[in-house]
Amino acid sequence: MNLTAVDWTIMLVYFAFVLGIGVALKRFMRTSTDFFLAGRAIPAWICGLAFISANLGAQEVIGMGASGAKYGIATSHFYWIGAIPAMVFVGLFMMPFYYGSRARSVPEYLRLRFDEKTRGLNAISFAIMTIFSSGISMYAMARLIQTLHVFDALFGRMNLSYSAIFDFSIFLSALIVLAYILLGGLTSAIYNEVLQFFLIVAGFLPLVWLGLKNVGGWQGLAQKLPPSFTHSWKGMGSPSTNPMGVEWFGLVAGLGFVLSFGYWCTDFLVIQRAMAADSMSAARRTPLIAALPKMFFPFLVILPGLIAVAVRPGFVSVGLDVKFKEPGHGVSALSLNDPTQHLETAWPGKGLIPPKLDANGNLLLDSNGKPLYDYDLAIPMMLLHYFPTGVLGLGLTALLASFMSGMAGNVTAFNTVWTYDIYHAYLNRDASDHHLLWMGRMATVFGIAFSIAAAYVAVKFNNIMDMLQLVFAFVNAPLFATFLLGMFWKRTTGHAAFTGLLTGTAAAALHHGLTLPSGQSFGIKGGWISVMHTYPSEMAQNFWTAIFAWSTCFVVTLFVSLMTKPRDEKELVGLVYSLTDKPKEEGLAWYLRPAVLGTIVLVLALVLNAVFW
Repeated sequence: MNLTAVDWTIMLVYFAFVLGIGVALKRFMRTSTDFFLAGRAIPAWICGLAFISANLGAQEVIGMGASGAKYGIATSHFYWIGAIPAMVFVGLFMMPFYYGSRARSVPEYLRLRFDEKTRGLNAISFAIMTIFSSGISMYAMARLIQTLHVFDALFGRMNLSYSAIFDFSIFLSALIVLAYILLGGLTSAIYNEVLQFFLIVAGFLPLVWLGLKNVGGWQGLAQKLPPSFTHSWKGMGSPSTNPMGVEWFGLVAGLGFVLSFGYWCTDFLVIQRAMAADSMSAARRTPLIAALPKMFFPFLVILPGLIAVAVRPGFVSVGLDVKFKEPGHGVSALSLNDPTQHLETAWPGKGLIPPKLDANGNLLLDSNGKPLYDYDLAIPMMLLHYFPTGVLGLGLTALLASFMSGMAGNVTAFNTVWTYDIYHAYLNRDASDHHLLWMGRMATVFGIAFSIAAAYVAVKFNNIMDMLQLVFAFVNAPLFATFLLGMFWKRTTGHAAFTGLLTGTAAAALHHGLTLPSGQSFGIKGGWISVMHTYPSEMAQNFWTAIFAWSTCFVVTLFVSLMTKPRDEKELVGLVYSLTDKPKEEGLAWYLRPAVLGTIVLVLALVLNAVFW
């Protein structure tokens, strides 16, 4: 791929804006509240776009595109039942607790509701999760730059190896995100996330339009795909009749309830954006405003994955001379640098999806002898296939924006939790506000350093969404059980919450260690204790890991609460639903009332489920 001056100009202008926003906001970062919570002065619509954009990282763009190519339109469940209901719930019921308690983070709310040890456990587990999430975004960005050959010419002139581009890209992305967060804190991240939201939409709309036009619209696409790929609910009666390998109960309970509510209701990454709003009403509207564009994002990020599977590659250039070992065909040499090489029969990929290769360029096979496909490259390969030079810069910038957004969101959440809930709570209780501001900036530095290490762990997965949902199953699933009982049952105790979180996480580890996805070897994907059950897919394993974690935490917390002494009700005012004044909506226009907005969002989600049944 040859980027033209137009392509480079678009990318350079974007990076100039990103860093410029940080420089412009640096003079406003006077206190820790300014740096970590944006002074709680951001309008609802900006918080809403930041709320969704913070989730528009690699897991959203690359991960959903990969899942679309791997599982079909069933991936839309991550939106229409795996996000929208939970976003409505957090806006209507949970933001009054978060915003009203004036807690600076989710772990700090746990301290107010339960006790110090519960806060500490959640702070540590959340910090680890954000590191992995940020690392996933770094990994995806590096794979993108490597696949699109952005720096091939530069590295060729310097006589550096092609593989070094991956390492260089990780460190380059880390430095850029580090710069604008150090300068402008959460405020810089939020305004950059709004910019990134519009860039992502502008970059992906033409890709979807060109792809659909090429395959003959939705009808033409459906004819080129297996029937199970174009229906979201048909086939969910059994794991063997849908690509995701999960039945409807595992989907609804694992994704629609545990993972979805566990993420949107307890993950400080997104909650932090709503807590930066300028009023309680604005904070409640933030996730509802975000839900409106969120429900239509499957058409921008999942649909390209389906198109990538349906398109015949014809001529493909991935910039490598490799040898593919095809089952039953011996070894066939294939030069992918040769633009005259016709790949209709020789190309061992699936549509535009390339196979995974080892260090010697040999085709990797699973334990069943089937090729492993690099689904994470679905979107990059679509860009190469459909965007000419000059337009490619816009698509590339949209992807870079999504990765920056995901990295920055996780890093700002990490530096807040580390500073307030670990450093200030346990290591330096007497730290001044000025010192906490300094520590927040230092946490940004070493948080990004740890994220770089996590990026290399992501190499082990062929779909980063599989990895991310596994992390959520360990951290967010048991946490949601704790929140649900703590917010709606005043009898829940601190000892019970702490014990429930520990046993819930242990249950997730036990289930993961005793199960394995089909075709995988034991290790990082499970089975490291013994293989007692095999799931049809990694996603099915993730859903059931979450169900076991949530159920164990819920039952243990319930039991221990009954065996321990509860706190006095006076101490729980504003922290438990039955002891909290309900927000007043009188005087608000109907379209500003959270209950009305929530109802509209849920009705639209039901319509979309029905259309793609």
